[in-house]
Amino acid sequence: MNYRYFTAVSLLGLAWIAQPAHAQDAEPREPIVVTGKGLPDTPATPAYGTQVLEREQVVSTGSGRIEDVLSSVAGFQQFRRSDSRSSNPSAQGVTLRALGGNATSRALVLLDGVPMAHPFFGYIPLSALVPERLETVRVTRGGGSGAFGAGAVAGTIELLSADAETIGPLSASALVNDRGGTEASAVGSANLGQGFVVAGVRWDRGDGFWTTPRADRVPASARAAFDSWSASLRAVAPLNDTVELQANALIFDDERTLRFEGADSTSTGQDASIRLVGRGEWAFDALAYVQARNFSNVVISSTRFVRVLDQRNTPSTGLGGKFELRPPVGPDHVLRIGADLRISDGELREDPYSAFSGQRTARRFAGGRNTDLGFFIEDDWTVGDLVLTAGARADRWTIEDGFYREYDADDALAIDERFADRSGWDASFRGGAVWNAGGGLSLRAAAYSNVRLPTLNELYRPFVVFPVVTRANENLENEELRGFEAGIDFEPSDNVSLSLTAFDNEVKNAVANVTLEPTLRQRRNVDAIRARGLEFGANLRFGTVSLYGSLAWTDAEVEGSGASAALDGMRPSQVPEIAASATLAWTPAPDWRLATTVRHVGKQFEDDMETDVLPAATTVDAYAEIPLARGISVVLRGENLTDETIFTRNQGGSIDLGVPRTVWAGLKLRLGR
Repeated sequence: MNYRYFTAVSLLGLAWIAQPAHAQDAEPREPIVVTGKGLPDTPATPAYGTQVLEREQVVSTGSGRIEDVLSSVAGFQQFRRSDSRSSNPSAQGVTLRALGGNATSRALVLLDGVPMAHPFFGYIPLSALVPERLETVRVTRGGGSGAFGAGAVAGTIELLSADAETIGPLSASALVNDRGGTEASAVGSANLGQGFVVAGVRWDRGDGFWTTPRADRVPASARAAFDSWSASLRAVAPLNDTVELQANALIFDDERTLRFEGADSTSTGQDASIRLVGRGEWAFDALAYVQARNFSNVVISSTRFVRVLDQRNTPSTGLGGKFELRPPVGPDHVLRIGADLRISDGELREDPYSAFSGQRTARRFAGGRNTDLGFFIEDDWTVGDLVLTAGARADRWTIEDGFYREYDADDALAIDERFADRSGWDASFRGGAVWNAGGGLSLRAAAYSNVRLPTLNELYRPFVVFPVVTRANENLENEELRGFEAGIDFEPSDNVSLSLTAFDNEVKNAVANVTLEPTLRQRRNVDAIRARGLEFGANLRFGTVSLYGSLAWTDAEVEGSGASAALDGMRPSQVPEIAASATLAWTPAPDWRLATTVRHVGKQFEDDMETDVLPAATTVDAYAEIPLARGISVVLRGENLTDETIFTRNQGGSIDLGVPRTVWAGLKLRLGR
């Protein structure tokens, strides 16, 4: 892995030294403005029903975790209801609009333009995405991918890092909870010539809580212990009056225990990216990134409580980039032309063990490479109060070098399968319109399509959540989104924003875990998952009081035939019908903030046959930040204050629980504010 660290350091070094030498000008020059952002939004961005979470919402949740920030957008969900301290990392697939069904992300998550999904599994490293390092979060439910890249069949989540002005010289906090867990975080910034640098670090650790109900605990049962840290470094510098260089690096390590002693998992990563943004007449955005990720996991038998599987290593690499050009085509048009590339390469290495002898029974290796090269064009046309947009993508994809190899207990080759390479072209489109009717009223409509390649995990890696075995499937086809929506936005003032969206989205060839026998499943393409529903949003301000609300009602069902015929008309697994969130906040003075959040998630099913129920859950969180002295505040946070019982897993009565009532207290230091 040394070359990856060298790459990260080299990219950051470029950002530090990439300040031009300025000659003495005969006349004063306008100051160079460095933003650290990509190109500005286009006029038709609202056509796709986006919702923006501002920094004050991002940094004031009861848990301090990014998944709770995103849960403020009704319709956001992880594969399981667990948070990023008490779940297996590989279950952290995220989706929108009730288009879930397995642990792979159907939503495209971007951090400063870089896709964050694990190259092998497709899950999101949530613990590494620290809220206090972010400025805003923009969520687009549905909408296709357009210029974002392939994979956004459920929507796009854009995370934008905060700049030096937002961060200030230093912001640090240290908190402890009522079970002895701790959270320590610091983020600071400094001017770098005419640019800036921002660095952050966070460390979370604790013995966790019991995920196993009291009546089901055995001597081998364990709390959901966690120990994770992440560090980031971001440098931004101008190259000239219109071009700036941005370099990012992120490293993280996440260790967790789930259900039993020894059932340990780790998730690690080293990411680096470099970006050139030009804001001249020929505006452009050029991005390149490299990601080195790894994952390990030990499976413990729930009957004999010994190791039965050691997924000891999953080295994976993500490589890619994007180039977008906006040529000058007149004041009424914004034309975007470009290409993007994503290469995912990875290999699973695991050893099964006998539950009786404790001896290794085999060695298994599986993996491959997926590549997606996309070309896109999109134009926004402003005609008075009407904005029209239309765009198209062409994706050249390849699935290659797939293999499965197994050696027996004596290290003799027992299975050696090489899977045929596959490739093809997929076309997708999107278009929409926004009419500003006056008085703050806007009407919008959009239609779109997109594709998602199955991940290496879905293609080649089987897994066990005892007693259920889920097989991989090297013949999976690409998922294809088809959808449309219409909405109303009403913003009569800066203090009132209301929205209503009706949508109909369908993912054809959706990958699902299909039950073949009572304890056997396989990843298969079902005909489709169709989701139709309504989404409501409200942002209201009354002086120092604000109210943010979001509600999603979704009628989702599986369309199945052949091997999946039994699923036809069923609700997809892990998908609720109702999801809602409301936050009431009071900011009586600078550096003060009191907020409480109520969330409700409706009943959902663990399995595809609607037999194992996860009951509805309503939780109450709270956040309080109260100044003690200049630059020092006390912080109080509460999670699930009513101690609601949250079912996160139910497989034939084997149950896992989510976070119980948890109270945090600590101090925050802010300098230069």
